[in-house]
Amino acid sequence: MALNIQPLADNVVAEQDAAEMKTASGIFLSAQAAEKPKTAKVLAVGSKVTSVKKGDRILYKSYSTTDVRLDGSDYILLKEEDILATVN
Repeated sequence: MALNIQPLADNVVAEQDAAEMKTASGIFLSAQAAEKPKTAKVLAVGSKVTSVKKGDRILYKSYSTTDVRLDGSDYILLKEEDILATVN
């Protein structure tokens, strides 16, 4: 399915990684107890974004995103300045 969101200026659209449902010691977590990951895959970038590109995996600041649900899919929108690093 094609992405129907084109971010403006210095904004980025990304898809958040899935939360870990199992701890390192093997304990299973409920959906409410699992911590939201702070990593995502970049799906689209605005025209003024220079440090990341489509397909990059990023690490971003907590509480810096806008959650969007479109056509049954969940996305996050964030500003380029809220991206802390790329992840290899």
